[in-house]
Amino acid sequence: MDVKLFDFSLPEELIAQHPATIRSEARMLSINRGDHSFQDEHFFDIIKYLKRGDVLVRNDTKVIPARLFGIKIPTGAQVEVLLLRETDKDTWECLVGNSKTIKSGTEIVFKKDVLSAKCTSVGQEGLRHFHFVYRGVFLEVLDQIGLMPLPPYIKAQCEDNSRYQTVYAKATGSSAAPTAGFHFTTELLDKIEAMGVEIVDITLHIGLGTFRPIKVADTEDHIMHSEHFEISEHAAASLNRARADGRRVIAVGTTSTRTLEAVYRKYGRFVACREATDIFISPGYEFKAIDALITNFHLPKSTLIMLVSAFMGREFTLKIYAHAIQQRYRFFSFGDAMFIYGKED
Repeated sequence: MDVKLFDFSLPEELIAQHPATIRSEARMLSINRGDHSFQDEHFFDIIKYLKRGDVLVRNDTKVIPARLFGIKIPTGAQVEVLLLRETDKDTWECLVGNSKTIKSGTEIVFKKDVLSAKCTSVGQEGLRHFHFVYRGVFLEVLDQIGLMPLPPYIKAQCEDNSRYQTVYAKATGSSAAPTAGFHFTTELLDKIEAMGVEIVDITLHIGLGTFRPIKVADTEDHIMHSEHFEISEHAAASLNRARADGRRVIAVGTTSTRTLEAVYRKYGRFVACREATDIFISPGYEFKAIDALITNFHLPKSTLIMLVSAFMGREFTLKIYAHAIQQRYRFFSFGDAMFIYGKED
């Protein structure tokens, strides 16, 4: 499909620059994809749409302070490096801002006698591999000198880094947050569990695959960057029981959706595994793993709006987005939410 079919005009002031003061008080557009009805609500209203036996699937990945600024040796030029994933002991695949100047063998110092790196290989589109040398524990060093890898449309760093994490984040390794989960508070999750909703955690470490822009004219030519995920024995068993019982599987976010669909498409059921996926979901895709989706409002012409369009139809998705713009919903990572449920006609 033509990528332009997923374009829309968004006023810049609707791009959320900070999270909601209270997570669950963000606005929510509840959408029945079966009869194409929708309702303006708040995220805490989601309990009206959940029922005993539902399985709520969260991505429990935790964002690391993956954005580093350093000095190229010996020129002194400034370099920005974004850690994407560890490929070997102390070796990371990274996205480099001014990548043309970074060749194999280039050395960068991020903090003298604390953290430095040498480029070990050069890839395409700004991708490089670096071997890091540090003093102490690597993640503790990142906590000292790294910044949270906020998207470029967010102009200021968070005063509190925990606001760019979900309240249930625990599996360290992401270069971006699973933002659909931002709207949950501990109190709201307790209420949901008390209703008899089963909460299942899976992990997909978010890297370039999720936020890499589409640079082709046709969606069929886009290649997703691979991202690593893990599903435990407990999670797989819970999901398979839900499928056998005809209970709903509700994905929190596009990353949970991609993980579940990748596994189900490959094995025909949910299995415990640690793998990588480059699944790209766009209109025409037949969903096998999920019944409902919680997600934010996404960028124009992004893989994320294409996934949502696959789930509830492209024309209806653009209609929903037009309504959200008219009603002044907040967009993107720190923005408001959609809950999409029901069965398509």
